[in-house]
Amino acid sequence: MTTTTLTTTQTTTLSSLSHRDRAVLRAVAAGRCQISAGPGAPLSIDGIGCADQLVGPRLIKAGLINAVARPGPAHLTSSGRAVLAAA
Repeated sequence: MTTTTLTTTQTTTLSSLSHRDRAVLRAVAAGRCQISAGPGAPLSIDGIGCADQLVGPRLIKAGLINAVARPGPAHLTSSGRAVLAAA
């Protein structure tokens, strides 16, 4: 029996990010975001839950942010830093 593993690579361009996405990336860069342990990886910014419930999972899936442990502080990935620098 042969097993094949498929991987998906997502490309995120600056134009595909919303103003809110870029604002959240700036907040992550400033150390103001936490990724919760709950389902969907919700974000809190300055201790307040982010109104856009999907921004955290969207930025994680795009490979722009991550967290070493959940719950824990969100960090920019190298891709996230590059996208933010280009903004």
